[in-house]
Amino acid sequence: MEQPHLVVQQLVKKYGNVISLDFGIKSSVIVSSLPLIKEAFTHLEENFMGRPQFPLQNLVHNENGLFFSSGQIWKEQRRFALMTLRNFGLGKKSIEQRIQEETRHLVGVIKEEEGQPFNPHFKINNAASNIICSITFGERFDYHDSQFQELLRLLDEAMYLGSSKMVRLYNIFPWIIKHLPGSHQTTLASWRKLKSYISKIVENHRRDWNPDEPRDFIDAFLTEMTKHPDKTTTSFNEENLICSTLDLFFAGTETTSTTLRWALLYMAVYPEIQAKVQAEIDRVIGQEKQPSLADRDSMPYTNAVVHEVQRMANIIPLNVPRKVTADTMLAGFHLPKGSILQTNLTALHRDPKEWATPDIFNPEHFLENGEFKKRESFLPFSMGKRACLGEQLARSELFIFFSALVQKFTFKPPVNEKLSLKSRRGVPVSPVSHRLCAVPRS
Repeated sequence: MEQPHLVVQQLVKKYGNVISLDFGIKSSVIVSSLPLIKEAFTHLEENFMGRPQFPLQNLVHNENGLFFSSGQIWKEQRRFALMTLRNFGLGKKSIEQRIQEETRHLVGVIKEEEGQPFNPHFKINNAASNIICSITFGERFDYHDSQFQELLRLLDEAMYLGSSKMVRLYNIFPWIIKHLPGSHQTTLASWRKLKSYISKIVENHRRDWNPDEPRDFIDAFLTEMTKHPDKTTTSFNEENLICSTLDLFFAGTETTSTTLRWALLYMAVYPEIQAKVQAEIDRVIGQEKQPSLADRDSMPYTNAVVHEVQRMANIIPLNVPRKVTADTMLAGFHLPKGSILQTNLTALHRDPKEWATPDIFNPEHFLENGEFKKRESFLPFSMGKRACLGEQLARSELFIFFSALVQKFTFKPPVNEKLSLKSRRGVPVSPVSHRLCAVPRS
């Protein structure tokens, strides 16, 4: 299955909004339709708070960190991460200024291409990553920093190979597959290198760490560890520090940068929509002033385009899986304890009852009488207590980066090259490798 989420849509059409699939050793229940997803993630959510454990991920995270943990560890780590991100400017003016500052760097490196064809992948990755890095590691990295480029490449590889056949086979038959060569070995090696990179950063922090003046997430975590000397009763230990930092790093890098890459690709494919965004930008903020979050309300068309990119790109099509922690009835179906719950965001984002042109890129989906219109069937960040904890940060980044790039450049396909809107497998779902021309606007 190259694109499992597309195969699932055929089954949903045939069998309805609750289907059960066996992926190897675990049975997976896939729930489609807004009422059922809301039911699962509001009234019944206490039974769906766990994360399923897969053998490969176990070797890396072993149920630690923010993403792959459950129960007490997850509660402690999430509460701490949210509090610490807020302390370091999440939702405040300071983080917005950091995004604007990074935008200037990104515009600068794209200018260096002088309108010639280039692959935007790692430049955009670097920019998005620098925002989360400044919060977690206390620094941003230069676009020409070869060590950081290697780190982003490892991350990209781990995410891309994470859905490969060998990884799926490993997760079903770990005791056999672990002896064979293949992409599962590469994935594991990439994750291990990423972890060792982060543990080096932690070591460097320890050298000049001042508990009274935390510079970033790592410092704050080191301070928290000193408050819990008894390591048996708390998750504030070295392994969770590394895993939570890694989780913030990859979640804060891959999802936002993938969405931005889709955004620029859609602009190059739909020049008339790009021209409308530019007209709105020129009218509301002009070509010199840097876009800010305060401009969002007076830029409904640009805001609608960003939302439509998220709807169409649909980068986490079956949401992040949850584990059923107690036997549960949902819509008359029995979900046994231990099974996996997946929510079908593809069906939601492409529902013909909800969207006028579900398969066509159309910003009008988010507009009504020229005003921006929120849509209930739009859940790119999921919902409930395990929804994306970086939603606010991601939304700020997407609006500021996107507006600034389209303000300064017109994105076009290279001469005699046809751009494809096909995606490559992997999590998140990203565009196939492509080149764009970023023509500076005079």
